[in-house]
Amino acid sequence: MSDRPAPLADPHVVFDPAAGPRDIVILGSTGSIGTQAIDLALRNPDRFRVTALSAAGGRVGLLAEQARLLRVEKVAIAREDAAPALKEALSAQYGTEPAPEVLAGPDAASELAASACHTVLNGITGSIGLAPTLAALRAGRTLALANKESLIVGGPLVKALARPGQIIPVDSEHAALFQALAAGTRADVRKLVVTASGGPFRGRTRAELAGVTVKDALAHPTWAMGPVITVNSATLVNKGLEVIEAHLLYDIPFDRIEVVVHPQSYVHSMVEFTDGSTLAQATPPDMRGPIAIGLGWPQRIPDAAPAFDWTKASTWEFFPLDTEAFPAVGLARHVGTLGGTAPAVFNAANEECVEAFLAGRLPFTAIMDTVSAVVDEHGTPEPGTSLTVQDVLEAEAWARARAREMAARAAVEARA
Repeated sequence: MSDRPAPLADPHVVFDPAAGPRDIVILGSTGSIGTQAIDLALRNPDRFRVTALSAAGGRVGLLAEQARLLRVEKVAIAREDAAPALKEALSAQYGTEPAPEVLAGPDAASELAASACHTVLNGITGSIGLAPTLAALRAGRTLALANKESLIVGGPLVKALARPGQIIPVDSEHAALFQALAAGTRADVRKLVVTASGGPFRGRTRAELAGVTVKDALAHPTWAMGPVITVNSATLVNKGLEVIEAHLLYDIPFDRIEVVVHPQSYVHSMVEFTDGSTLAQATPPDMRGPIAIGLGWPQRIPDAAPAFDWTKASTWEFFPLDTEAFPAVGLARHVGTLGGTAPAVFNAANEECVEAFLAGRLPFTAIMDTVSAVVDEHGTPEPGTSLTVQDVLEAEAWARARAREMAARAAVEARA
């Protein structure tokens, strides 16, 4: 096993923590991951000091409030047109006190990611998180990674920069694998088992999915998430992305990464070892636990999230994945195996199709049909071709345009 590359996320590699509280930069601070990370930081001021925040720009009031509560040094916003509103909101929060420096524009989050700190939490949604991920790694920061898309679309780029163990995963599934893998060596691992809640449509056949509505798809039975992630959970695209992510993070072949449906979402993932033992990481559904692992490892943060009440009876169920009704995982394995720009095409096409579905322009089942068609048209990357950021951007632009064209045609055919 010594000739294999070290995994990006390795729980056995520990960087010595700096004395006193860790300086943390939070990217995507107004989203679900960001707000929960801030809650964790505010409850643990002896462990964490948030020095900078970034957000897209849609909730400047909340961003300004977060900045004041945390007394950050810098605030970044992706939308330059929202910078005046942010400065006004900061002025209202700070009054006569000095306000933090404001950075604005598409490169602002990347600038923060490279700033002086111990850990960068990348909680940005979408492939726009790639540039900040690369910036944090290039600057030598520990990267608490919730932005799975940056690893999906830029896997080779990330792997070329990351030191062993420099990335600590924040997805609940990958944080679970990260912890379970600490019990053995890579040579001891037989397979990774990624759990899936099954989303709101678990148990339905493909035919029964044809008429589901946006409201139906957004009614997740376990997790409260943003609309795009929730729809990805309904199609199981999120699980496909997590399979690719697990392959890249832990250097385990695709044929040794399994998906199993677990409706209760108590077991977040499992590692099966060669001696027949399976280690499962389990907590009640709450993202503050994985966030605490990302920010605090190798230390654990007391009371980061609720624990089980073992005095109460509960039932935990596991079911095989229905690959006919939910083909996303199989397609993700395919694009992950192809490599190159294929994962970026898969992700970008899916984002466009989800947007069309949420806008009522595309039927639910047409999401994956369209994504599959775009992937097929993209074809197989030439072997040995190195990947660049420009390659990723161009492939994404093509995939988005092609997905919009196909989605528009599918919408017309659905109405006919």
